[in-house]
Amino acid sequence: MTKISLDLKDYSPLLDDAEQMDIAALRDLQLTRLAWSIEHAYTHCAPYRAKCEAANVQPSDLTSLADLSKFPFTTKQDLRDAYPFGFFTTGTENIARIHASSGTTGQPTVVGYTREDIDTWASVVARSIRASGGRPGMKIHIAYGYGLFTGGLGAHYGAEALGCAVIPMSGGQTEKQVQLILDFEPDIIMVTPSYMLSILDEFQKRGLDARQSSLKIGIFGAEPWTDAMRREIEAAFDIHAVDIYGLSEVMGPGVANECVETKDGLTIWEDHFYPEIIHPETGEALPDGETGELVFTSLTKQAMPVIRYRTRDLTELLPGTARTMRRMGRITGRSDDMMIIRGVNVFPTQIEEIILGLEGLTAHYQLEISRPDRMDILKVDVEAEAGLQEEIANGLAAQLRSRIKTLIGISVKVNICAPATIPRSAGKAVRLRDLRQTQS
Repeated sequence: MTKISLDLKDYSPLLDDAEQMDIAALRDLQLTRLAWSIEHAYTHCAPYRAKCEAANVQPSDLTSLADLSKFPFTTKQDLRDAYPFGFFTTGTENIARIHASSGTTGQPTVVGYTREDIDTWASVVARSIRASGGRPGMKIHIAYGYGLFTGGLGAHYGAEALGCAVIPMSGGQTEKQVQLILDFEPDIIMVTPSYMLSILDEFQKRGLDARQSSLKIGIFGAEPWTDAMRREIEAAFDIHAVDIYGLSEVMGPGVANECVETKDGLTIWEDHFYPEIIHPETGEALPDGETGELVFTSLTKQAMPVIRYRTRDLTELLPGTARTMRRMGRITGRSDDMMIIRGVNVFPTQIEEIILGLEGLTAHYQLEISRPDRMDILKVDVEAEAGLQEEIANGLAAQLRSRIKTLIGISVKVNICAPATIPRSAGKAVRLRDLRQTQS
């Protein structure tokens, strides 16, 4: 039993018009907005117009939603090649804000927003917080990083738009995070799921029961996480834990969000973002229900619309439940994060699910791929719970090796680590270290 009581009997008055729109009306709205977005990008974004001309397609070729598949994809590399402002569709004199990715794997991708874009973004994040169970007047502790990363400011403006009191803590300073939760008594926390576990560690380090905190709802995003981690967080804090999804290139957080009354996948706010699933290798559009790579087209963005943006996230599209809008399944991995170990495709989330199924192990883990000779070796470092005896730890290591071999099909090395020895991150957790480049 969680601390928040959600009366779902008469939920509809809380929803906006778009959330209650019937599917036929929604598809009509999407087609109208899609036509505008493609025309806007084609007319004002030279790099995308060049891609359309190379594909021999133009805005007038769009007469139905199915025609979207005729248009070329936009990729992260396209945005990098146009660095910094080549994908903007308006002059910088009309730009209200600029965000950018970290650029840790290459040239940063830069995103621009008009004043109207900022308002749209705030509205979809406010809708996301409300779908999570948030209400006006609640206090929201934001532990996403502020700055060029879209997480902190995206959550901040959305929380204010909903009418909540914002505690703009940002990431890091874990001791202070816990102290402010104790002192300010927020109702909601918005943070990466892996950093929430670091906050839990600090509660336990102080001898505090996290279930007694004021927190009622956790809105977690910016990295893949599993249902097993959801269960662990909900049990540890006695809260509702829901998933939020977004990426800077499409808007930021708030592209999709789980509804707390169902927790059965992320509802995509389809009045602003049109989703597709494609085959990751061929680019072929796949029907709803099939797993593939998620692609988004923005429908209302002014400063930098994106047409068929390849997210690299692997998921599926599902019918709506709590809302008429479609859902996306939990992200199972990224096509560019997939490890191929001796011919077997492996995603970190698969291993995480197995780890969290073994009592005595924590959700703090790191994977390391090496190639000391001619064969790839995958090592799994995972922290034990405090006080675990060495004999039990050795048994858990054997169980983990066996389950990974049985369920995934590869042999791995397992190292059970002492508590607090896996590196922590205040942002996205670094789950994978690939040493093969340095060893070749």
